[in-house]
Amino acid sequence: MSRPAAPDVAGDEPPAALTLPTLAEGTELVGEFKNSGYREQPHLVSLPNRQLVRLPPVLFLVAKALHEHEPRAGEDVQAALDRVAVAVSAAAGARLTGEQVVYLVDRKLAPLGVTTYSDGTPPPVVKADPFLALRFKIAVFPESVTWFVGGLFCWLFRPVALLLMIAAVVAGEAWVLTTRSLALAMQHTIMNPVSILLIMGLGIASAAFHEIGHATACRYGGVRPGVMGCGIYLVWPAFYTDITESYRLGRGGRLRADLAGVYFNGIFIVGLTLLYLQTGFEPLLVAVLYVNLEIFQQLLPTLRFDGYYIMSDLIGVPDLFRYIGPILRRTLLRRPADARLDDLKRWPQFFVALWVLTIVPLLAFQLVLIATQVPNLVAKDWWMMRRLAAEAAGGAGPLQLITSSLQIVLLVLPLLGLAMILFQLARGLVRLLIRYVNGPAPEPVPDA
Repeated sequence: MSRPAAPDVAGDEPPAALTLPTLAEGTELVGEFKNSGYREQPHLVSLPNRQLVRLPPVLFLVAKALHEHEPRAGEDVQAALDRVAVAVSAAAGARLTGEQVVYLVDRKLAPLGVTTYSDGTPPPVVKADPFLALRFKIAVFPESVTWFVGGLFCWLFRPVALLLMIAAVVAGEAWVLTTRSLALAMQHTIMNPVSILLIMGLGIASAAFHEIGHATACRYGGVRPGVMGCGIYLVWPAFYTDITESYRLGRGGRLRADLAGVYFNGIFIVGLTLLYLQTGFEPLLVAVLYVNLEIFQQLLPTLRFDGYYIMSDLIGVPDLFRYIGPILRRTLLRRPADARLDDLKRWPQFFVALWVLTIVPLLAFQLVLIATQVPNLVAKDWWMMRRLAAEAAGGAGPLQLITSSLQIVLLVLPLLGLAMILFQLARGLVRLLIRYVNGPAPEPVPDA
């Protein structure tokens, strides 16, 4: 998460009047980050935009004391700050002064958007910009709708229902993959544009049901899911559900929320299998294969799919991508360990290093593999466009034209995705190079 620095004050301007800092409006003190992978257990604060900020215990105690110790009638600001410092000192077991509280507020808490500045200035609006995150998000359903829809399916997480559904998923998958000819079903489906559109529609429905699973798991765990909507991941359209509140749960609750999406995909497969048994409609078998590919993609740990968040919650480290730079500098450049690595416990640090050293070559291999296919993709796109023009001139039906157009879009999107990934990687490398050349910025020391 980017952390903007506190605004500089010109030396020739008069000092601003001191006020007692307060929590930013709409900010909530969540509490300890349970089962984290950090040596010092951090605490979480929820900002007005539902973004969570991870704070060391001392900073959390300062924010909590500012919230609990409001100024008394006729009390000056310095006396109120001293009371806050006494409360923090008693809780933290280390002596703080009112001046040190002001320093921590202005240099740490306010730039993160947690509190106001000591001169009364409101904090900046802080928005996270994680690497390879979902972009251009549009909320479609508000929290109230998400909460209601999640409540409709909470029974699926009760132990008996959960075991029965998992058994049904396993049985359905085994029956489809071992007793039916998927190759023959695919041959019949490809020849029919209506079947292709139906399978794509079922794939979209499965993806939407996947997101309902995440929301349902949050409600079942006792936390409120956020909005549901859609956005662009790299260049692909994607659904999303805001389950930030799952960080209030322990490791088990967070993992349940992570796995709930593929669990609901499995339930969707059971429904497709039962429908096929009733109708014998072969495109439904191809739709089962399509949903299985969705599950496989979601379980990949390389990008920000469900598999990535499962690994993240297993070790209790929220953003694994932010450790790529420190791990590579320590491993390849033989630099001393970054402070961010020292903050981690031993086994999470080992796990993060293993993930980075595995994922970075894998991502590089995937990029090279896609790049080598660029000429073939361009040629295929051009051929499809010419065929589409010929079909339009020859009086092809609207469904056939729509199907051909969708195929062209699906061929163009990987090219755009490759360009976007290369751009983000280049931008990240430039930033790393600039920070390496400039060196670490000196930390200002508060007056004694």
